[in-house]
Amino acid sequence: MSVNNDPIPVTILSGSLGAGKTTTLNHLLGSERDLNAAVLVNDMGEVNIDAEFVERESALTQNDEEIIELSNGCICCRLRGDMLDEVGRLAAERDFDYLLVESSGISEPIPVAQTFARGFEDAEFDPTGVYELDTMVSVVDAHSFWQGFDSGQALTDDTVDPEDNRVPEEALMDQIEFCDVLLLNKCDLVPEDELEKIEAVLKTLQPWAKLIRTEHGAVAPEEILNTGRFDFNRASQSAGWKRELQEGHHHDAAAEEHGVTSFVFDADRPFHPDRVAELFADLPDGVVRAKGFFWSAGREDIAMGLDKAGQSVRAGPKGTWIATLPKAQQQRYFAARPGIKADWDDKWGDRGVQLVFIGREFDQEPLVERLNDCLLTDAEMDEDWGTYPDPFGSDEQRELALADD
Repeated sequence: MSVNNDPIPVTILSGSLGAGKTTTLNHLLGSERDLNAAVLVNDMGEVNIDAEFVERESALTQNDEEIIELSNGCICCRLRGDMLDEVGRLAAERDFDYLLVESSGISEPIPVAQTFARGFEDAEFDPTGVYELDTMVSVVDAHSFWQGFDSGQALTDDTVDPEDNRVPEEALMDQIEFCDVLLLNKCDLVPEDELEKIEAVLKTLQPWAKLIRTEHGAVAPEEILNTGRFDFNRASQSAGWKRELQEGHHHDAAAEEHGVTSFVFDADRPFHPDRVAELFADLPDGVVRAKGFFWSAGREDIAMGLDKAGQSVRAGPKGTWIATLPKAQQQRYFAARPGIKADWDDKWGDRGVQLVFIGREFDQEPLVERLNDCLLTDAEMDEDWGTYPDPFGSDEQRELALADD
C-alpha cells in the first residue's frame, strides 16, 4: 500500500459519443507501464460497454477493484454522489497513485470538476485534500467536425437522450469550452487543409487549452497526466464567447486565414419576440456558437438567453436583470462591477442585448442587419408590449431549431 499522503491527481476525459475517449484511455494504460492508476468509467446505458473495453485492453479488472463502473446515468448529475462514494472507498485503501475518469458522452464537465474540486453536499465523502483535479481533457472527433462543416448538419453523430433535456451539441460545446487540453482525434480521416480549419474554430471557441492532434487516441501520457494545468476559475471563464464579451474583439492570424469570425451584437432596446425567434431559428449554418443575453419586449422581468451549439438553437428565460433586484443588492453589483453603472439606463437599467456569434465562412453584415431589424422600432417602443405573442418558454429555454439527422 502506498504511504504517499499527497493528494491523488485526477485527469477527467470528456467528449461526445464515439470521439475516442475509451481508445485514449486504453492507450494511456497501455503505454505508461509505470502508471499505478485506478479508473472510473461512466456510461449512460444499462451495460457499461466502455468499462468492458478497458478491462479487455488493460490489466485492470473490476474484481481487483482497480476499475469502477458507473452506468445508467451521468456523473455530472444523477451519479455524482455514487461517484464520490466509490472514489472515497478507493482513497481509503490508497493502492494507486492516479485516478483516471472517463465521463459519458453527454456529461457536462463543469459539475464533474466541481465535484472533485469542491465536493458534493449529497455525498458523505469529501474529495478535497484527498484528490486534486489535475487536468480536464476533451476529446473531439475531427471527422464529425469536418462532416458538419461540409454539410451544415450536426457536429456530432450523437442522438438526443429522451431522459435528458440537453442536446449532444450543447454538451460538446461545454466540453470544448471547459478544458485544459483539447485532443483533436481521428485526424487520419481528415485532409490536412480541413484540419487546419477545424483547429482555427476550436482555438476561437477555446483560446486557452492546449490543442493536440491524435490518431486512434494515441497521446503522450505527459500531455494529460500530472500537468498541473487545472485552474477552476480560469477554466470557468475560458470560453471564447466569454472572452469576446469581457475583453472585446479577438482574432488570431490563423483564425482569420481560415475564415473564422466572431462579433458581439449590443443593443439598448428590446427585440420584438416574434421577429427574433424567427431569426434564431434560421441562423446561418456557418455560425457554430452563439451565446448571450437579450431583452424580449413584454418580458421585462427576466433576462432571456440564447445558446446555439452547432445546429441546436435554444432560447428563453436564463437569468435576472440587475434592475429587478432590491436596491441594496444592486449597489453590491455596482461596487463589484463599476462598468454596469456606466451603461445604466435611468428607466430600463441594465436591460438590453449582448450576444456573441462565432463561426466560419459566414457573412457578418447581413446577420447584423437582420438582428437590427428584430429590435423594436421607435414607434414600437411606444406600443403596449403586453399584446405581443411570446414564442419563448415561461420558465426555461426551449429548442427553436435542431437539424435532422
